[in-house]
Amino acid sequence: MRKRDRSTLQKEKDATTTVAIGICQRFPVCRMDHRGFTLIELMVVVAIMGVLVAIATPSFLSYRERARVAVAIVDIQNIQVAIENFYIDNNAYPNSLADIGMASLRDPWGNPYVYLRINGGDLKGNGQLRKDHGNVPVNSDFDLYSKGADGNSQTPFTAKASQDDVVRAYNGSYYGKVADL
Repeated sequence: MRKRDRSTLQKEKDATTTVAIGICQRFPVCRMDHRGFTLIELMVVVAIMGVLVAIATPSFLSYRERARVAVAIVDIQNIQVAIENFYIDNNAYPNSLADIGMASLRDPWGNPYVYLRINGGDLKGNGQLRKDHGNVPVNSDFDLYSKGADGNSQTPFTAKASQDDVVRAYNGSYYGKVADL
């Protein structure tokens, strides 16, 4: 092997560098002076994020709605306990939620809870009573419910406006959405 002097090594290095620079000029991907992301890279990242948001949003909204229904069920059960305590103390159901200090209580959608005294109440006919799918009243003591997300309700459970209502039915044997009953 022959010995290479410094100038020969420098010439070989320059030749290699020149070839590498020439190739990198044709293919910008191999440039060593990257300082940021290309437009394509940013568009791919934005597209991936869009897909993830599109997948996650319905799940989040469904979870939020189920959580609100759960809060309404707990509120209705707590109101029922207060109504039953009133009944024990007075041997009669309260005429309104104001009698038990809960008139200002709102459901998770911002609507007031609806209470109707049935047992011993002053009802003219039973047009105000909540009715199941067979058009039979669902409670014999009192009706207690939330009007749900739409804030609208009708007495029969078959009505479209009643499907999102959170109700106490069958004298406290069922708590939940009318649509699930």
